[in-house]
This record gives sequence, C-alpha cells and structure tokens, in this order.
Amino acid sequence: MILIKQPETGLSPPCGGEHPLHLPAQSNMATRWGICSAGKISNDFTVALKTLPAEEHQVVAVAARKVEDAQEFAGKHNIPRSYGSYEELARDPDVDVVYIGVIHPHHLKTCLLFTNAKKNVLCEKPLAMNTREVKEILDSAKRNNVFLMEAVWTRFFPVSVEIRRLLAQGQLGEVKMVRSEFGVPLMHVPRAVQKELGGGSLLDVGIYCLQFTCMVYNGEKPESIQATGVCLETGVDETVVVSLKFSGNRLAVFTCSSGVQLPNEAIIAGTKGTIKVPSPIWCPTSLIVNGKETQFPVPEPGLPLNFVNSTGMCYEAEEVRQCLLKGLKESSVMSHADSLLLAEVEDEVRRQVGVVYSQDGQ
Repeated sequence: MILIKQPETGLSPPCGGEHPLHLPAQSNMATRWGICSAGKISNDFTVALKTLPAEEHQVVAVAARKVEDAQEFAGKHNIPRSYGSYEELARDPDVDVVYIGVIHPHHLKTCLLFTNAKKNVLCEKPLAMNTREVKEILDSAKRNNVFLMEAVWTRFFPVSVEIRRLLAQGQLGEVKMVRSEFGVPLMHVPRAVQKELGGGSLLDVGIYCLQFTCMVYNGEKPESIQATGVCLETGVDETVVVSLKFSGNRLAVFTCSSGVQLPNEAIIAGTKGTIKVPSPIWCPTSLIVNGKETQFPVPEPGLPLNFVNSTGMCYEAEEVRQCLLKGLKESSVMSHADSLLLAEVEDEVRRQVGVVYSQDGQ
C-alpha cells in the first residue's frame, strides 16, 4: 500500500522547528529575492519560487554577466529589474536576499560581493571549492551580520524532514550503516569534466551522498575517511567510493560517478528497521520505511524545468524566509557548521583520490 502525503505550507519545520522569538514588522511583507546569474539552475529556482504565495516571495531583480541575458530572463519570469553586472544587483536597496546560481569556482568571489554589500545570501552547493574558501565566506557573513546558507535543497524536502523525525524518535533503533550512491553520465557536460569549471563527481553529485550521511549522523565528524577513485585526464574525479567510520562503530559508504548511471538510492539501516530513499535521492519524493512506501509529491511547475523535481527548491526558499523573519543568520537544518563539515570531508576525499584545484594552492 502506498500512502500519499500532500505538501503542507512551509513543509520543513522552519529553521529546525523552533518557535519564533520575535516576528519583525516585515512578517506581513514578501521576501524580495534577487537572482544572481541567468543560467539553468537560476531558471528552475525562480520557477520554484513561483509555487509559493506571491505575498510571501517575490523576485524583484536578476543579474547576469551580459545585460541581454538578464533582460531575456527577466522577460521570461516577469521580473521588474535586470542588470548586466552582479555589482548592480548588490547595490539594489530593494533586494532582501540573493540567490547565487553561478558555477562553483565563482562562489567565493560572488558570495563576498553580496555579503560585503550587506545582502543575505542563499548560495548553490558546494558553497566553495575547499575549506579555506568556505571559512572565508562564513567569516564574511558573520562580519557583515547577514544570513547565509548553502543551498543543499535536499535537506528541506518533506522526505528529509520525515527522515529526521523518524531518527529523532528512535524508530530505527541505533543506526549502524548508511549507504548511498549518485551516478549519472555527465562526460558530455564541460562543467562536469573541466577542472577550471570546478569539474569532478564529488563536488557535483557526491556532495548529495555526503550531506545525506552527515544529516543522518547529526553533523558528527567521521573518525576516519577512506576514499578511492578514478580520475579523468583533465585531473578531476570521475568515480569515487568513500567509506566513513563514525563513533560507536557506525559506518557509511557512498559512491558517486559522472561516468555511469547508478541506482541513485539510499539506505539507512538500524537495529530496529530500515529506511530506503528511492531514486532520485537528491530530490526525493518517496520514502520506504520497513517496506511501507509513502509519497511526498513536489509542487507542479508553472514553466518548463531544466532538472528533475526542481520545484522542490521552494522548500529551501521558505526556510530562508522563516529564518529572516526570526532575525537568524543561519539555518539549524543546514548550518554553517554543516557546510564546514562537508568541505572538510570533501578536501580529505580529494586529497586521497588526487584531485587538486587551482584554488587549493592559493
């Protein structure tokens, strides 16, 4: 028997489910978004925002490196302002928060531009190329007293909310093993294979498996990391297998690949039961708990999408709004410490596999 759970409003418990201490006057106003870059992911994020109430979320401006691209994007999504530079967006006084959808080698520079302009930021994953860059971004956000979150959208899906609830209630007993894989053929995509574009399967798709493991083990740092992988001639990782050992003899294994199609499923095995997340684990819409499946459908898009289930980005957008209403500078569901942990593990995995980016030597 398959149950279907319809999404509720603001599905993820806002900012980890805490009760607001205070709601500023802006709570009856829309959160005003600026979109940085007019690429495919920015398109989907904007479509996702449109599934939320217009009185709560509005896109007021978009910026691209070419003004023509920004204007075309603005026309398609009915956005009032378009800019031919990110600096102009940073100076727009009517923007509450900026969504950054540029490729990850540019995340550091772009995040710093907006945090230094006192703008709140939601930046696509990975937050940066390595731990040093992540720390620089986090330090800037704290120094400028602005909200910042890495857009690990999976964390805010109803499926992820349900997994955290089940684990917190001890439904699986003691979790002993987490297994996940994410592999899709991406050899034809320059961004996935070229080092200067931040290529490599770990930072592109493996981060989803890693964040899943870190979520299940509640942000705990692994005691040991063992990684092996295959690299392309371009010097980036094509396929990587990672074993993680946590305290109490708890384990996790994940495989990521940009060379082959994998089942793209995840398993959490505990002493009292098993949770299975069917494909696609990075934007899941169903959950199997001890053999019983429940569906959690995402909203229907108003415009064509570039990626599967992209309207699910509405959940992370709603999290941002709730955090801003409470005056928070980070989300407890995807905290600054969570972003730092991801970067630290990714750095060690890359070190063992032999992937070095130009950013690592700076």
